[in-house]
Amino acid sequence: MDIEAFDYHLPESLIAQTPLKNRDESRLLILGRQSGNIEHKHFKDVVNYFNEGDTLVLNDTRVMPARLFGMKEETGAKVEMLMLTQIEGNDWEVLLKPAKRIKIGNKLSFGEGKIIAECIEELEQGGRIMRLHYDGILQERLDELGEMPLPPYIKERLDDQERYQTVYAKATGSAAAPTAGLHFTDELLERIRAKGINIAFITLHVGLGTFRPVSVDNIDEHEMHSEYYQMDEATAELLNRTRANGNRIISVGTTSTRTLETIMQSNDHFIAKSGWTDIFIYPGFKFKAIDGLITNFHLPKSTLVMLVSAFSSRDYIINAYNQAVASEYRFFSFGDAMLII
Repeated sequence: MDIEAFDYHLPESLIAQTPLKNRDESRLLILGRQSGNIEHKHFKDVVNYFNEGDTLVLNDTRVMPARLFGMKEETGAKVEMLMLTQIEGNDWEVLLKPAKRIKIGNKLSFGEGKIIAECIEELEQGGRIMRLHYDGILQERLDELGEMPLPPYIKERLDDQERYQTVYAKATGSAAAPTAGLHFTDELLERIRAKGINIAFITLHVGLGTFRPVSVDNIDEHEMHSEYYQMDEATAELLNRTRANGNRIISVGTTSTRTLETIMQSNDHFIAKSGWTDIFIYPGFKFKAIDGLITNFHLPKSTLVMLVSAFSSRDYIINAYNQAVASEYRFFSFGDAMLII
């Protein structure tokens, strides 16, 4: 399938640079999964599209302040490091900028030596495996030295770092926010529970796949990067009970979707499980886990546009995106949302 099939025109002015003052006042495009019908609402209205007994699945990953600015010890040259995935112990997969001059054995210094990163392996596209050396607790060093790893299309400075976290973020380890969840407030979640709708949590730590563009013309040749996921026994039991009772499972975000489908594709029911997934969902994929999807508007020709096209249809999705552009919706991480149901 040709990647050009997932392109659309997006004026740069519609890329949201800052979050709205109130999370749940973002706009919400409702797309009929089978019909292609479109409604325009606000996110706080989303509760009206859920029924008692449905289960909403949220990704509780928490973003690390994992962008570090420092220097190469040997030369003093400035360098930027984005920590992506913990490999083992203090070994991390990272992206470096500039990367070409960082070779095996080179050391980088951050915070005047509070964190030293030694290159132990070179990867493709600017990736490296770095071994970290530091005193104390890494999370405390990152809180002191690191910045929130906002996507490159966001040029404005984020004054409140918590606005790039969901209100339910708990499991630290992500290199990017599960942005569909940024629209929820504690009050909205209480309204959802009060209606008899279940809320379940899974974890998927967003990694390199979020930052890596599709570089092939034929999407069948694209390889996804692995990301760590986890589902506990209580969530698995709730989801199985929801399905057995004939109720719906609504996934919040593509990260939750990839976790749920990873487990269901190999088991045909939900089980407590953790591991690494490189599942690539694009048109032709047979969904087994979800009945609805809340998602933000994604970059043209991205794997995320392909995923939502698989859940509905490419024609319906591209039409919805074009209508969102015409209606001047806000796009990407701090932008508006879509409910496909």
